[in-house]
Amino acid sequence: MPGLDDLYTQIPTSDIARKLGADETEVDAAVHTLVPVLLTGLHRHSQDPEHAGRIESAASSHAARGLLDAGGALDQVDRRREEEAEEAEEAEEAVATLFAGNDSDRVASALASGGAGRRELLQRLLPLVLPIVLAYLGNQLRPGGALQGSAVQHEETGAGGGLAQLLGGILGGGIDETSLGNLLGGRGRALGDIIGGLLGGKK
Repeated sequence: MPGLDDLYTQIPTSDIARKLGADETEVDAAVHTLVPVLLTGLHRHSQDPEHAGRIESAASSHAARGLLDAGGALDQVDRRREEEAEEAEEAEEAVATLFAGNDSDRVASALASGGAGRRELLQRLLPLVLPIVLAYLGNQLRPGGALQGSAVQHEETGAGGGLAQLLGGILGGGIDETSLGNLLGGRGRALGDIIGGLLGGKK
């Protein structure tokens, strides 16, 4: 079943830390804060059919690239410079799309002010972690994934219902400031407010 613990196992924290030259414990802590934050933003966008369609398309694209195959995430970091530059640009575009035009620097600065971690580390992690999260969602949404057989439920909830259902399930049934607070302690509500601002006030 999809869930936070399952998603965390898909993120090669030690490999990322080594590539970034960062402390693994700090990277792990930042990832465990960043992932719920990203899922919260994605869930809020999933309430809008147009945004939900874009998220599902991006998720399917990242999943199709084999990002979560054995060594896939690390391979993305190790690509040739031209390919790596293209991937980095696409990842930055994904961050900007999710956060209403805000780039990873501005998002990282805002999240750091809410206690999510060091700004410099968050800025480098955002374009690495978001594609992995999207690929995970893409794997769950495609045939054979967690939502196979839920077509009727998807139809009843409207466009984006399947995505919203998946995102809610990953975090235990709901994604809002309260649930984020339960996951992240005192930082959760502050980060929830920050996310709302980064999304242009979208709730």
